[in-house]
Amino acid sequence: MTKIYLLSYPKENSNQPIIYQLVKHYDVEFNILKADIRPQRDGILILELKGLKEKITAALDYLKSLGVRVERIAGKVHRDEKKCFQCGACTGICPVGALHLQRPEMEVVFEPEKCTACGLCVTGCPVRAMAVSFDPATEESCVMA
Repeated sequence: MTKIYLLSYPKENSNQPIIYQLVKHYDVEFNILKADIRPQRDGILILELKGLKEKITAALDYLKSLGVRVERIAGKVHRDEKKCFQCGACTGICPVGALHLQRPEMEVVFEPEKCTACGLCVTGCPVRAMAVSFDPATEESCVMA
């Protein structure tokens, strides 16, 4: 399971190795998508978590017990078809195979249901045809698209 969360840190925990604990004690992989954490100030962190559902749930419960506000984020990646010239650069860096080449046509295919909105395709696209947006959503209503 891979999900994206917005974590809001209280200033009391801004100098704690909280994310390290997720790996060490909960066996959850993480990818930091955006961070603004400073000592003695409230902070935010957009984090992609990957692991077994029960491990992620336990890790989120741990964060909440520390006063970290946790919000599920729906990441949405969009491709501007007018800008995209089918170079395939994005297909080599997509970690989940949401972007791939269809052969023999050599057409770049985007499967949004596989996308985790990690944003690698955005930075890898030479013409900036890819864009990612993050919208707060509830666990029940989130659709990765």
